[in-house]
Amino acid sequence: MSKTLTPNKPSAGEAEEIVLINVSGQDKPGLMSLLMETLAQFNAHILDIGQAVIHEDLALGILVSVPVDHSGALIKDIMFNANTAGATVRITNVTEPNYQLWVEASGQTRYILTLLATGDGSHALYAASSLTHKFGLNIDTVRRLTDRGDTRSEDQPTRLCIEMRLRGNAADINRLRSELMASADSLNFDFSLQHDTVFRRNRRLVAFDMDSTLITEEVIDELARLHGVGEQVAAITAQAMTGKIDFKESFRRRAGLLKGMPVDTLEQVANAVQLNTGAQRLIQALRYFGYKTAVISGGFQYVGDHLQQRLGIDYVYANALEIENGVMTGAVAGEIIDAQRKADLLRQTAQAEGISLQQTIAIGDGANDLPMLSTAGLGVAFHAKTVVRENAEHAISNFGLDAVLYLIGFSDRDIDQALEHS
Repeated sequence: MSKTLTPNKPSAGEAEEIVLINVSGQDKPGLMSLLMETLAQFNAHILDIGQAVIHEDLALGILVSVPVDHSGALIKDIMFNANTAGATVRITNVTEPNYQLWVEASGQTRYILTLLATGDGSHALYAASSLTHKFGLNIDTVRRLTDRGDTRSEDQPTRLCIEMRLRGNAADINRLRSELMASADSLNFDFSLQHDTVFRRNRRLVAFDMDSTLITEEVIDELARLHGVGEQVAAITAQAMTGKIDFKESFRRRAGLLKGMPVDTLEQVANAVQLNTGAQRLIQALRYFGYKTAVISGGFQYVGDHLQQRLGIDYVYANALEIENGVMTGAVAGEIIDAQRKADLLRQTAQAEGISLQQTIAIGDGANDLPMLSTAGLGVAFHAKTVVRENAEHAISNFGLDAVLYLIGFSDRDIDQALEHS
């Protein structure tokens, strides 16, 4: 049966004292209730509160203001009740100037730093925490997104994903990203540094490049190999990569080399494509959470349509090959999707869904994905070429596509629930 509290009402204008209460020890049911009962009895005004439990060990902090005439009794009762429950209490008085500095700091820019590492994770965390300190950012909270690791497992290395909330006015956020990238390359971890805005917690559309991103293959190379024109297609691709011809011209030339290929060959390749690691898990979870998905590709519509049926993708934009009498004519039907067209299609899809571009995520691996990645609210370079990783703000190079779910803020528990019920 709950107790009825009779508040000790302070008189009007009574002076207040600010007190920080730190409680630590073994976590036990009812401890929070006991502490809150004491605070309520003395009309303590809660200014801030935070709690974490690691391996059943509690760390609780409560910042309160309390009438000066009541502070001594409050502290005495808090310490008595906590000690009775087996917890340790540390009381610190906070001066009004220090409190005002804390309030002003709450208006600083906030970021989310997500770290993905294998093994012990300590080297990645050391690198990240050192750099955030170097650039003047304070770590407010740390949250583990991955499940608790099994120390007895020898089959796979432990995967650790940590989300840090940072606060501060970093002088050069791009330089911070650059140095984080250098550490990530050296220590083989992935990271994402995002502004902590309402949009970060409210993404609604995820757009994928197709070849070498959603699927492992470069479809045009596979078709060319089967049609006996692999070397010619590779030569044109090389010209495009060195800037001698643009993407649209290179695509027309490569498609032209497929003239006479039976549509059955295209069907064979479409049926045989392999999803990249984590793709199925990612899309299944996104569908459960209500996200829309899109493929925006410079590849082939025929393959994109197969993936749409297979995975339940909402939108597919890709290049259509002209087919007559069951064979390819070598011509392209409609507008060729190049780098700029990809970014435009992302904008159009966001508009069709009635959402802001800040609510979109784009994932790709090639240079022709960069405009789309920079247009999206969150652009992720996935196992990308060096030039793409260096120009994208976020990169996944050591994990599968499902790691994108961590960048959104989902935990393994959230993801498991999605997979169980979808």
